[in-house]
Amino acid sequence: MRSGDVYVPSSRRYADPASYLFTPAQWEGQREQFCQLVGKPTDARLALEGYKEELAAAMGDLEKVLGNRKAGTGEVRLSPDGELIIPPLSAEDIPAEAAELKEELSDLLPLAPIASLLVELDRRTGFLDCLTHAGGKQTRSPELKRNLLAVLIANATNLGLVRMAEACGISYDILAWTQEWYVREETLSAANAAVVNYHHRLPLTQAFGGGTLSSSDGQRFPVKGKSTTARAMKKYFAGRGLSTYTHVSDQHTTFGTKVIVVTRREAHYVLDEIMGNKTDLPVTEHATDTHGVTLVNFALFDLVGMQLSPRIRDLGKITLYRMDPQRDVNGLWPVAGPLLTQKINMGLIEENWDDLLRLAGSIKFGHATASLIVGKLSASSRQNTLAAALKEYGALRRTVYAARYLADETYRRKIARQLNKGESLHALRRSLLYAHEGAIRHRHLAAQTEQAWCLTLLTNSVVTWTTEYYGLAIAQMRAEGRAVDGELLAHISPAHSENVNFFGTINVEVDTELAKLDPAAAVPPTRLGLMLAVRITRASGPVPPSAVGLVGLRWCGVGRGRGRGPGSRHGGLPRRGSEPPRLEWRLDFMKGSSHGTTFPLPA
Repeated sequence: MRSGDVYVPSSRRYADPASYLFTPAQWEGQREQFCQLVGKPTDARLALEGYKEELAAAMGDLEKVLGNRKAGTGEVRLSPDGELIIPPLSAEDIPAEAAELKEELSDLLPLAPIASLLVELDRRTGFLDCLTHAGGKQTRSPELKRNLLAVLIANATNLGLVRMAEACGISYDILAWTQEWYVREETLSAANAAVVNYHHRLPLTQAFGGGTLSSSDGQRFPVKGKSTTARAMKKYFAGRGLSTYTHVSDQHTTFGTKVIVVTRREAHYVLDEIMGNKTDLPVTEHATDTHGVTLVNFALFDLVGMQLSPRIRDLGKITLYRMDPQRDVNGLWPVAGPLLTQKINMGLIEENWDDLLRLAGSIKFGHATASLIVGKLSASSRQNTLAAALKEYGALRRTVYAARYLADETYRRKIARQLNKGESLHALRRSLLYAHEGAIRHRHLAAQTEQAWCLTLLTNSVVTWTTEYYGLAIAQMRAEGRAVDGELLAHISPAHSENVNFFGTINVEVDTELAKLDPAAAVPPTRLGLMLAVRITRASGPVPPSAVGLVGLRWCGVGRGRGRGPGSRHGGLPRRGSEPPRLEWRLDFMKGSSHGTTFPLPA
């Protein structure tokens, strides 16, 4: 039952794996369209013949590299025992002129507060208009954009609505209402797409990349308090945490964000955001690290017309597969051929070829999510027939990729460079999420997802603003007669925060603050955030309500001695005694505290 060969109708856990796919009747009307879209033949034999030629070309290139007897210690080679040695790539040689140019450009850029940056970017992109009311079309008040920006900054910087209300002067109730009705995953995703599309059209963006290559990686954040998605992982957290899985283009923009449980495998979510890409980025190739790699992913990426290009740890130890007998393979490639130690079950692929296409078509056309399919097919130890065929096909695609990857150092550097772009954006996100030690405080997945999308939106906003101003600065330099080499621009990253102020401004007005101090007080009560309350004690009888009204504050009295006074452990009215009534100001450090500073109330 766990493998899927035997299933229970109407069951969630043990449902028929085919129930997640197009029905045979639905697939009949979609087969030709899908095959034309992804460039796959409907005939399995034609497909396998094409893959055989592709494998032969890749192995031929690898044979040339491994057969080079003059290979140095920094090149891919075979040991005397026939083991594959893959040395790490040396540090990329970045021209000194590129570092100098970036420093000069940063000096030319203004220092922009994050709120001003967002206002300027909204004027160019209109991304705030994508944050629509959940109840449908509503009249947008003049203050709505101000409120939306405050909510976005509160979430992205981790300040929270309470602290943001204190900092910006907008009441908490207004901010909470704005977030409840306007800030949702679908509206944030649409706003992010508007920013990414604008960045994609900027002239300088093409110097970073064409938008065809992307990468994905998880970034882990600690969580404070109880959460439905937080898990303990001592390698990354002192307590508990979660992971945000983001997809990044070669143009330094993030087009996908997903909050996942940190103990789940990232490979299940690699294809989701690419299939659901709402931006204008023409992604055709995707890079990951080892955590995003499975045979199922290799197969699905190829079946939907894309290329998975991971950086695999210990690549020399993985099993490589051949399509012909070992003797024939060794005759064709005497040096590289012995690396192909296992034979592909081509009969299994051929038998299930139409089901493999139907599986990929169900994902491509949005009938099912890739994470659902990958998780289901990878769940059991003994795989069903479709899962076994998918893994065989994935093993073939991984072998072709490994041969290409090992034979081409330029290709390896391209993958490493793209993954480094993702790391630089992780650093920018970490800088943005500065408040409360960068720990997530929301408990539920929906709120955590909204905060993650707010962080992505502001990260892309900073990248877009920096890219645009870099372009203006370069245009000014060229107008002044400076020669700026276009090749140097590929080494300049807009994913930095040197020219953006995330922390707001602090106004220090000594005379104004001193004027607010009570003459009898040593410290200004309200400015220290202490609780102002009324302390009332009396000898006998109830305290008249008018006496409390004299102060105009809610009553929070503190009794004396033992008994049931308002300040005692049990609460209640002040104890009867011989002491006359007295009204006082009291500053309590926390609600219900008996510690504080008492000031006599003026007569």
